[in-house]
Amino acid sequence: MNISYNWLKSYLNTDLSADEIAKTLTSIGLEVGKVEKYETIKGGLKGLVVGKVLTCEKHENSDHLHVTSVDIGENEPLQIVCGAPNVAENQKVIVATIGTTLYQGEESFVIKRSKIRGVESFGMICAEDEIGVGVSHAGIMVLPENTPVGLLAREYFGVSDDEIIEVDITPNRADAASHWGVARDLNAFFFAHKINSELKRSSVENFNVDNENFKIKIRVENTAACPRYAGVTLTGVKVAQSPKWLQDRLLSIGLRPINNVVDITNFVLHAFGQPLHAFDADKILGGEIVVKNLVEGTKFTTLDGVERSLSANDLMICNAKEPMCIGGVFGGLHSGITENTTKIFLESAYFNPVTIRKTARYHGLNTDSSFRFERGINPHDTIYVLKYTAMLIKELAGGEISSQVVDNYPVKFEDFDVEVPLDKIHSLIGKNISEEEIERIFTSLEIEILSKEKTCVYKLKIPAYRVDVQRDIDVIEDILRIYGYNNVEFSDSLKSNIAYSPKPNDYQLQNLVSEQLTANGFYEIMNNSLTKVAYYENLKTFPKERNVVIINALSNDLSVMRQTLLFGGLESIAHNANRQNADLKFYEFGNAYQYNADTAVLPCNCGIDTQSPENQDRLATYSESFHLALWLTGKRAEQSWLRKAENVTVYDLKSYVQNIFIRLGIKSEFVMLEEFSDEIFVQGLKFSTKAGKLLGNLGIIDSKILKHFDINQEVYFADLQWNNLLAEFAKKKIRFEEISKFPEVKRDLALLLDKNVSFAQIEQTARKTERKFLQNITLFDVYEGKNLPENKKSYAVNFVLQDKGKTLTDKQIDEVMSRLIKNFEKELGASLR
Repeated sequence: MNISYNWLKSYLNTDLSADEIAKTLTSIGLEVGKVEKYETIKGGLKGLVVGKVLTCEKHENSDHLHVTSVDIGENEPLQIVCGAPNVAENQKVIVATIGTTLYQGEESFVIKRSKIRGVESFGMICAEDEIGVGVSHAGIMVLPENTPVGLLAREYFGVSDDEIIEVDITPNRADAASHWGVARDLNAFFFAHKINSELKRSSVENFNVDNENFKIKIRVENTAACPRYAGVTLTGVKVAQSPKWLQDRLLSIGLRPINNVVDITNFVLHAFGQPLHAFDADKILGGEIVVKNLVEGTKFTTLDGVERSLSANDLMICNAKEPMCIGGVFGGLHSGITENTTKIFLESAYFNPVTIRKTARYHGLNTDSSFRFERGINPHDTIYVLKYTAMLIKELAGGEISSQVVDNYPVKFEDFDVEVPLDKIHSLIGKNISEEEIERIFTSLEIEILSKEKTCVYKLKIPAYRVDVQRDIDVIEDILRIYGYNNVEFSDSLKSNIAYSPKPNDYQLQNLVSEQLTANGFYEIMNNSLTKVAYYENLKTFPKERNVVIINALSNDLSVMRQTLLFGGLESIAHNANRQNADLKFYEFGNAYQYNADTAVLPCNCGIDTQSPENQDRLATYSESFHLALWLTGKRAEQSWLRKAENVTVYDLKSYVQNIFIRLGIKSEFVMLEEFSDEIFVQGLKFSTKAGKLLGNLGIIDSKILKHFDINQEVYFADLQWNNLLAEFAKKKIRFEEISKFPEVKRDLALLLDKNVSFAQIEQTARKTERKFLQNITLFDVYEGKNLPENKKSYAVNFVLQDKGKTLTDKQIDEVMSRLIKNFEKELGASLR
């Protein structure tokens, strides 16, 4: 949220600079992202002055240029070559002197001394679009005759400087979602710390009803969704352009001025945090406002021209015949203010935050009004803001207030009652703050002390606008943020205890594997667990029906919980590839979630009380599993004088996965490999234990999946079941043994096999055949081509044999190799080449 420094100071009298205020705001929990300088006209018209054209003669080398002499209030007039057709003697003009920077959008240029067709020019006479005060380029800007020569252009045009403070409002601090709210919080800090300041805002005591010639009835049918609804009418209003001060206020915080009436409602919203809506009263058919819900599926066209299908839960502001506005969210296309409007019905209301939030999410709308209503506004400010706005419209747009204020407020909002024990304040803050300081902070926060018990328990009345302070812990947090987190000293003593470390230690092993992957050039990523439902359309591996659906999702892009880490990583790859960084190694630890429809008691988008015993079994329909995912894409090495560029392959990824297994003590002979393919992997490899427990899989991502992310290069992905890896690690027994003194023996076999036989099958057969002497198996060559039978390939395999207790004899070696060859022939159909 953007806060204007100048605007803020209209409510808070303080000498602090914008940077000092930003520092203070961050210290009291309203974190400031940045402070930026703002000028009502870019560049502030620096270097531009009012001049008078003394002479104007035709350029002898041009039929459209003129050579002028211009007095800008200095000792000598400036010679300026000008191409404008309307330049003439005795005109008062705007002159850009040498060194001045002029801006056109995001581009800029500096005025320099130059020669134009052989004649020197020492400046530039400007058109209005060249200096940012208009859009016309028909000619130079001619000022009134009485404009003083030498007057700075920034003074003539009333250019003002400001500083914009970007405040990151947390969802619980709706009370600070306005300039007044921020000023009030700052004043609380100043008051508590005895810093001079004054909080002030305009009085509405002079609000006066001019006549009662135009009344609009108000009927609220759904008081639960609209606890308070107030309105007043104005007649004889003239809709026009807003005055400069109002336009500058809105432009400074990034809002586009529209007309005086709409601008006033926007100004008041950002001033006091109370959204308002101004209706063209001639469009209120039947002279009545009806606040109600409509039938499910009712069509309604909003201000943006989009026809929307309403939910039965949407609260609508209607006239006697038709809807005019989605209450608290968005106006209608045909009931708003236009240049022909002369009668206004001004609305100020308090809507139920839950109702507004559901409607805004249902329609995918996020407006300044819904942002505040769904977080909870000040219900006691409704009438003040209504009167203030009516008076401001009357001042800037003319007209008369033509009805009494109608306030439909059946059940009054009460402030919150909270009890806070003094010892709990001291315990949680970690410091004994004096009662005087605590009570001064209460006063600064407009918290009324009803009584203080002898047992030192404060009974407090919390203002209704502080929707985030309804428990004792909330009050203590407020005390601490105003007292100052930095004012709580650290103790020199260290209190500690012995903590139980689980075996195996999950986090320790995560760090171990993370360090290994990082050392191999991987980057750790962290993706959102919420993702797009569109990713799961038409998938069988991760069917859409197994998505865990979010109730009232923030957007369609965050509507379900991820079933796999794959898509988040592909988003990260696409983001980097689009920024010329396509050679990537990523890994992520994270949860995946699934809804198990076969065991479901409730639909997956049903809100349930997870603490209720009868609902515990319902939670069994949801599963959460922890994964380690790896992504590999791009080049392994860039081209250099030493070697050509090399792309990574799926075998690189396989080696990284196998090294993780080795690091966790999972030996390759205990891991079963199985090739597969599906809609995710065009070629995949599955890792599992001999007992059939899945350890993970890896493979080449199908191009159809990559196309959704606009990725034009191969991506290799591995998905490891972390909890299953931990279970295997837990079985690991560390055993030390002496390094064998006896030599290894190496033997090679060239095996002719069917093309569909993998090296994994060879390895598994070999280890099953010889468990005692076989130490290692390596594939060092694969041949397919000439001189081989059809659908055959040749594997060159190296076997390492060793007896750790003695030297192997030739007879033992030959027996082992014979058994291997025999089983290769029997189980794999292999033959020796």
